[in-house]
Amino acid sequence: MQSFRFSLRFILPLALVVGLFAYAVMPVVNDMTVRWFVRDLEARSQMLASALQQPLLEYVADKNQKKIRQLFDRSVQEGGLYALGFCSPSGQLLYRSSTYPVVLGCRAGGAGSETQRSLVDLPDGRVHVTESQVRQGTEVLGQLILVHDMRYIERRTAETQHYLITLFALLAVVISLITVFIAHLSWRGWINAVKGILHLDERSSRSLSAPPEVQPLVGDLRALLHEMRVDRRGEGVSAINWTPEKLRSLLHDELSGDQILVVSNREPYIHTRTPEGIEVRRPASGLVTAVEPVMRACSGTWIAHGAGTADRETVDANDHVAVPPRKPSYTLRRVWLSKEEEQGYYYGFANEGLWPLCHIAHVRPVFRTSDWEQYVAVNQRFADAVIKEAHSEDPVVLVQDYHFALLPRMVREKLPRATIIMFWHIPWPNPESFGICPWREEILEGLLGNTLLGFHTPFHCKNFLETVDRYLEARIEHEASTISYGGELTEVEPYPISIAWPDEFPRSVPDCRADVRRELGLSDKHLLALGVDRLDYTKGIIERIQAVERVLELYPSLIGHFSLVQIAAPSRSSLDEYQNLESRVRALALRINKRFSNGSYEPIILKIEHYDSEDVNRYYRGADVCMVTSLHDGMNLVAKEFVAARDDERGVLILSQFTGAARELHEALIINPYHIEQGAEALHRALTMPEGEQRERMRSMRILVRDFNVYRWAGRMLIDAARLRRRERVTARIHSQSRKALRRVV
Repeated sequence: MQSFRFSLRFILPLALVVGLFAYAVMPVVNDMTVRWFVRDLEARSQMLASALQQPLLEYVADKNQKKIRQLFDRSVQEGGLYALGFCSPSGQLLYRSSTYPVVLGCRAGGAGSETQRSLVDLPDGRVHVTESQVRQGTEVLGQLILVHDMRYIERRTAETQHYLITLFALLAVVISLITVFIAHLSWRGWINAVKGILHLDERSSRSLSAPPEVQPLVGDLRALLHEMRVDRRGEGVSAINWTPEKLRSLLHDELSGDQILVVSNREPYIHTRTPEGIEVRRPASGLVTAVEPVMRACSGTWIAHGAGTADRETVDANDHVAVPPRKPSYTLRRVWLSKEEEQGYYYGFANEGLWPLCHIAHVRPVFRTSDWEQYVAVNQRFADAVIKEAHSEDPVVLVQDYHFALLPRMVREKLPRATIIMFWHIPWPNPESFGICPWREEILEGLLGNTLLGFHTPFHCKNFLETVDRYLEARIEHEASTISYGGELTEVEPYPISIAWPDEFPRSVPDCRADVRRELGLSDKHLLALGVDRLDYTKGIIERIQAVERVLELYPSLIGHFSLVQIAAPSRSSLDEYQNLESRVRALALRINKRFSNGSYEPIILKIEHYDSEDVNRYYRGADVCMVTSLHDGMNLVAKEFVAARDDERGVLILSQFTGAARELHEALIINPYHIEQGAEALHRALTMPEGEQRERMRSMRILVRDFNVYRWAGRMLIDAARLRRRERVTARIHSQSRKALRRVV
């Protein structure tokens, strides 16, 4: 039955097309057939008229009616005519055959030309009439009328039509049978090829010969299978209730006795000298927000740049300090950099070069040879620190972000058995954009020193694979998402980063709402939108403030009753782009406040300063709306922090479509931050959204952020790392046994 239905998919459309074609062709064929027959009749009429001309002249001159009648009757019988007649120049019928229709008579006005032809409909049917002048010299004696019966032509036309219909029907049947037969053969070949790909392992499926029609799909099929395997692993991982205890248990089970080292530029805790003494604070960083809870669970060593004014005073002889200060759970190892090194490596190559290169934020990257040299030197400095801190030949090294693109290869050269995992916290550009970098090959070679390389989204993974394919001679398996380079294998996978799900908050949401508004000098019913960012041109702060201005223009009733609180932590303030950004933000906020201010009311409340996590959480819980308008962002954890903070299931998240978080938090109001009116309309919708809709949206997002937390992010990477370590150990054991067996033979 299924085969019959499958065949009908081909037969019915084909039959319909053939039928429509026949329907369109038949009138044309009929018309052509009639014209062919008419031309034949005209030729025959001309010949008969010529043959009858001479005897007719003689008989007409003698007015011999008997001989004329005999001539006409004989011509009708022998010439295949229907009738003959002869008319005088005045139009009087003088002579006719016995079959000549009386109603036909003589054709009026026929004396003006040599020969006239026409089709005439008579009661008995259609006839073809040819009128030929009979002349004797210049004198016209009359008109010879030759009449052919058209009824036999109509019969032949009907027969031809019948034959054509039969022919088209047979053609339709034959073509359908051939098409179905070929389709079944092709379909069987396609099915067998797809089954082969599905049932064989990756290595065998690559050697499988597939039909040419299937070849373009083979790579996509393998990639889809790989994604399914990754998703299946992810489902298994997500089924676990991820907590710090679960992550510690996983490390004990999967990486028992293995040392965990984290490398990042930014340290999780900064010691700063103040008039009151040494103060400890956590920097405003998505990286720190994500990785620090993992390190608390792992109890490893975090290697980072010591940038605080009191950092040197708080470390021991080995540059170690136990953190967090109140309840130490891991070791922070600080690396010291000179001002020149920090300027070239961090502010120069990393943040004037790689940062704008990887973000589509319309700021041109700047590359200097001196910055590159410092970048190489600092990467080597940190690699040496990793090697020194390693207590075994195969530690697990977690490298964080774009500051250390060269470090994995440097560590690999000294610790070839180490499992090096790098997470690239920012987007990865397309190959054309990355080609701007003068040292693109060196950066790619450094990154391919990793055992496992993670990005936020599959799209960034795809960009990286295509970039390697463009600029390096490497073997890339897109379906397995692996790169073989220099005899080493690097697996590239997406790991959407997240946050640690918070414990209970010390203060309720109503208390936080009241505190925030009292602190800002606002009424209890004043509507608040919140932006929390580093002061960076990729965060869309300008566009966010412009959206606030536009919403006040469109909805004047909000003036005096709504404000945006923009918390912007200063960042990279020594760079011109960031100084210009701060000036623009301040000037824009001042202009809008002057335009809409009313007494003490300010629509833009700008706070360019550092805030600790407790204060930020208080604002999260006190605001009505959180605006995340990044122009390009790997993930953006502010969106997830806001969702996690709203245990009252209230509040609305406005989220840029250009963030990784937009791929997960579908219940947010997704906007294009460049479209100012769209941002303004989304803001108005958020401020007026019913509580029921807020609750439904927030509840869904909270479940996702709770289940897909930072421990799951780290757990997935560490589970994959443990899998790769087991594979490498088994491979090493097999090679060792093979060498021993070979020595025995020798």
